[in-house]
Amino acid sequence: MIHIADASLFIIRKRLEGSVITVPSVVEELRDESSRTTLELMDVRIEPALSSFKKKVKTKAGITRDSEELSGTDIDILAKALEYSEREDTVLVSDDFAVQNTAIQLGIRVIPAGQRKIKDVLVWEKQCIGCKRRFPEGDECPVCGSQMKKRRKASSKK
Repeated sequence: MIHIADASLFIIRKRLEGSVITVPSVVEELRDESSRTTLELMDVRIEPALSSFKKKVKTKAGITRDSEELSGTDIDILAKALEYSEREDTVLVSDDFAVQNTAIQLGIRVIPAGQRKIKDVLVWEKQCIGCKRRFPEGDECPVCGSQMKKRRKASSKK
């Protein structure tokens, strides 16, 4: 089993059986010595994400509207998980709900490192706080000019 890990795995010092892979930007996120030591002791392979898989992740995150929540590191880790999931038994380890939501919609198996796993798969939209109209994206309502807030468009049980 291949585990693709984000920073949460190393921060909480969770040990896993099998191979562990991460991306260089996750290593950069590890600021404290104990997290870096955990990474080194687990003999983690560090591999960059391929741009073709990053593009697929960005496309899916745009559809689910998780793109506003995902950092560059999140996109990298999702891309690496997608790459491996196409050819091997792979699971993504992350406590980030936006990462989990996008991964599930990409067909990637997910386990949390220390927190709970998301209960519903979500798609987001924007709703104007003034006129209450709904739009797929944006920060300002094109009708009345009010601020828009993110809200659930749809959800389904995993």
